[in-house]
Formats: sequence, C-alpha cells, structure tokens
Amino acid sequence: QASQEELKAAYRRLCMLYHPDKHRDPELKSQAERLFNLVHQAYEVLSDPQTRAIYDIYGRRGLEMEGWEVVERKRTPAEIREEFERLQREREERRLQQRTNPKGTISVGIDATDLFDRYDEEYEDVPGSSFPQIEINKMHISQSIEAPLTATDTAILSGNLSTQNGNGGGSINLALRRVTSAKGWGELEFGAGDLQGPLFGLKIFRNLTPRCFITTNCALQFSSRGIRPGLTTVLARNLDKNTMGYLQWRWGIQSAMNTSIVRDTKTSHFTVALQLGIPHSFMMVSYQHKFQDEDQTRVKGSLKAGFFGTIVEYGAERKISRHSVLGATVSVGVPQGVSLKIKLNRASQTYFFPVHLTDQLLPSAVFYATVGPLVMYFAMHRLIIRPYLRAQKERELEKQRESTASDILQKKQEAEAAVRLMQESVRRIIEAEEARMGLIVVNAWYGKFVNDNSRKNEKVKVIDVTVPLQCLVKDSKLILTEASKAGLPGFYDPCVGEEKSLKVLYQFRGVLHQVMAADNEALRIPKQSHRIDADG
Repeated sequence: QASQEELKAAYRRLCMLYHPDKHRDPELKSQAERLFNLVHQAYEVLSDPQTRAIYDIYGRRGLEMEGWEVVERKRTPAEIREEFERLQREREERRLQQRTNPKGTISVGIDATDLFDRYDEEYEDVPGSSFPQIEINKMHISQSIEAPLTATDTAILSGNLSTQNGNGGGSINLALRRVTSAKGWGELEFGAGDLQGPLFGLKIFRNLTPRCFITTNCALQFSSRGIRPGLTTVLARNLDKNTMGYLQWRWGIQSAMNTSIVRDTKTSHFTVALQLGIPHSFMMVSYQHKFQDEDQTRVKGSLKAGFFGTIVEYGAERKISRHSVLGATVSVGVPQGVSLKIKLNRASQTYFFPVHLTDQLLPSAVFYATVGPLVMYFAMHRLIIRPYLRAQKERELEKQRESTASDILQKKQEAEAAVRLMQESVRRIIEAEEARMGLIVVNAWYGKFVNDNSRKNEKVKVIDVTVPLQCLVKDSKLILTEASKAGLPGFYDPCVGEEKSLKVLYQFRGVLHQVMAADNEALRIPKQSHRIDADG
C-alpha cells in the first residue's frame, strides 16, 4: 500500500546509501554499483502502475510472462489480473492434448465374521480349524480418464470390473461432454458390459439462476429382458452462503423421491435427507466436524433408518501426507451387523477396504472395530508415517537448498556488501539516536532458533542483522510490514525452507527491550510490552 511519495523517499534513501560516488575503496565502489543498479531496477518496476500491479499480484514470475507487451498501459490492477489469467488460459489450452485426469477406485471386501461368529461344532474335526478364517469375498476396480479434445469438448473413458463369491463381470463406458455455454453442458454416454447389455445415456446440466441449477440424466439399458428406461432429475438451490437444498426424482429401476439439505462451513458439514421409494425408504442425518489443524482432522457420525433397518456410523479421517488421507468408519446396524470401513485417498485414487466383522450386535466387535484402528494408526504414525514425512521433508529441503544454492550465495554476498556500505550511515544514525535517548539496536538475529528441548539436536541457523536493522530506524521508530524479512536490505535467507524468526534486543530511553517476531509477522518498535523487567 505504499504511496508514490513513500516509494520515492525510500528510493532516494537507498540511492544515497549505495551511490558509488560515496565510496572510494574500489571493492566497496564495485559492490555499491551492483546494489545501486538493483535498487534502480526495483524502482522502475514499482514506479510504473502497470508493472507494479503485475508484481504485487504475481511477483517476478508475472513480469516474466510473455504477452504483456500487447496489454494497454491504462489497465487497472483488476483488469491486469484478468489479462494475466487470460494469458494463463491460453497457455493451458496449448497443453490440452497432453493432459488427462485419471481417477480410480479399488475396493476389496473382507469377510472376518469368523473372528466373532465361529461355528466350532461344525469344524472341530477339520485340520487347521482352530484358526479364524478371514476371506476376501468381493472386489471392485474402476478407472476413468479424461481427454480434452478442444476448449469445450472432453472425452471420458471409464471401465470397471467386479467379482463376488466367484462370480464377476465388467463394463466399459465412453462419454462425450460439451460445454454449450457459461450456464450449462451436455453429455452423451455409451456403454457395454457382460452382465448388462448396451447402455445409451444423455445428461444435461443447466444453471437456471445464479443460485439454482438442474441436472437431468436419462438412460436406456438394453438387456435380454428388453429395454429398461431410466430418468433421474436433480434440482438444487443455494439457500444461503453455506447451505444447499436438493430435490431428486428417480424413475425406472428403484424409483424414488429424495430431498436433502447440506450445510457446509469451514468447521462443519451437516446433511439431512429423506427418501420415499421402492424398495427402500429412509431418513438420514449426518454431521462432520472439521478441526482447523495441520492434518485436517475430521470426525463424523451418522444415523440412517428405513425399511432395511437402522444403521449408526461413526469415524474419523486425517491427512497423513501431502497427497494422502486415511479414514476409518465403524458401521453398526440391524440386521446388517458390525463392519469396519477403511479408506485411503491417494491423489485421485481411492482404496476402500470394507471389513465385515459380524452379523450380530456384539459389544466385543464394536469395541475392537473402534479401538483397533486407533491403536494401529498411532503405532503406524509414530513408527512409519512420522519418520517417513521427516525424511521426505529433509529430502525436499535439501533439494530446495541445492536448486537455490547459487541464488542464496548471491543474496548473501549482496547482503554482506550492503552491511559494509551501511556502516557510515549506521554510525550517524546511532549518534543521532543517542543524542535524543532514542532507539538503538543492541543486537539482532534472524533465522532458525531452537528453544524446544525436544529439538535440541537441531542446528541453530541465524545471522547477525544488527547493522541493517539499525539502518532502517527513522525518528526513533522501526516499522516492518507483513512480508518475509529475508528481502530487507542487508538480510538473506540462512535456512531455506525452514521456519525463521527475528530476535531484537534494543534500547529505548536508556531501557533495554526485547522482542521476537515470526518471519512474515509485522513489527513495530519501540513498544512498552517489549520492555525487560529489571527485577526479573
């Protein structure tokens, strides 16, 4: 938000500090010329409204984007943002042919009822019958890929294979989707399989108003019994900022009417649904709480009751790596029994493992289904996941250090040169501040501090920034904005990719003060709260 006057004042101040004519030593003169040129380049960018808007929004990569030469000079920052996004879209369209969007699901059903519902009297004479028999009784694999044909047309190829108790089959589908306008799209689907005959379908999506849309899906399924038509229509409306209402009508196979309300906020997800249909009618209520932690932990529960019985489900999911989310859900129902469902999402792939434990409501099955996954997760997290993530982070940091080594070395040399050039100015600033009992920076360090005993083996990585920080003092005040302090004159990044802080010990009106601020935290000194208690 700096004004042009503030930019000019800062430019003049740095020019006076780095002007080559102020330094007689050949080495200092050479360093001053390099820093003076950098300051001049920065001012050229920031003094031009167009290039400043580009840099403020997108940084240096925005200035390097091809195509800005055709943009009118009188564009506002909002118009420049739109132009940048247009240039990005054009670049993306040139790579459309190379892009797909693979999605897949693998489901493995496990029958573990022998753990709790053993028929010992029938197998007591069979060798090996003393061990519970755990079997895989069903599997399902599905995969789909998208192939953009043009900016508005997309082909989607999908297939699936299923098997249960020795019987199985599969199908393959091809869909062609066209975006007809900003308000809607249409999709044609063709399919064939060995269990069901050819399929022909049509799906249409349309925004009726900014807050309401409709989706219609009609299909013709050809089989040995004849043609079986089906129609599904969904009408949805935004009831408020976080709430959607849905009405669904399905005719054909398993005809039904369904209405639901879904409320999704930053901290919770709530759903209530009611269905009247053949053969199943039910009512369902579910709630999910989203914890605002680094692992994106979610705890959920639901109740579903209908003609088929009653099912209570509860579970949790948590992010275990950058692209992986692990979840477990316990299902307790009548007459379904007790099941444990484990799900792993890895990027666009989903791995699902439903484990059926018992057909009865046994407290022991509910207990082990609840406690077992928790014990296994914490053991895996401590012994496998945490060491793996730590090693992965170290590899990424090392890779980042290697890729930025030359740049960081250059920044370090520039910072050291800037500190040498600041010495005379800092001496005058200190003399002026001492005369008025003002702000004097006694010591200042920037980098990675280790205060936690659990991290005592980690290496402290800090640099002394006393001189450059004192150079920023003006009229007994020091003001740093919300930005990484590695970009300040005389600073550089001593530990790439790691958390950094700024620790300052300063004197104001003859009294010592101390403060520690995070890397991107704004800082204003002096402050009464920074004062060091003489009695402490």
